[in-house]
Amino acid sequence: MWKRTWRQLWRTFWQTWTIDRPAALGDWLWQVLVVELAALLDRLTLRKLIALIPVVIVIGAYLHRIPLPPELMLVGDVLAYIDVFSMILLIGLFTRVATVMAIVRQAIELAQSLARRVPIALRRFDTRHRRAKDSARRRRLTGATTDDDEPAVVAGLAWA
Repeated sequence: MWKRTWRQLWRTFWQTWTIDRPAALGDWLWQVLVVELAALLDRLTLRKLIALIPVVIVIGAYLHRIPLPPELMLVGDVLAYIDVFSMILLIGLFTRVATVMAIVRQAIELAQSLARRVPIALRRFDTRHRRAKDSARRRRLTGATTDDDEPAVVAGLAWA
């Protein structure tokens, strides 16, 4: 009789805590263990996951009683503040790109100004009306001289 009541008591206890209580709390358990967990995983981003890495490192080090080197803690800080470091890196890259773009812009403006000056320089040379090559050797009229001190035709007589 004592065994029978003990089995009956155990069956009742087992049914109460494995079937009845979870059934009574079924909606709440479903909400907490399934719906909220799925929502948490949906909201989980790479940034949040990276921010959890230092926490995992510290917990693992304390569980195994491993002394942490300072570099590992700095890696944790860098991972925790990765958005700040990424902004600093991007600003540095943008300033370098802006400098290169300014130099390229100046080179393009110089090339454009030189291209604008080419037609003016070609007009200045005026290659269409060249002089003859033998102009320095051209013959002068025979008998014509440029000497103003010629002797008078008639002595004592001046020509007007």
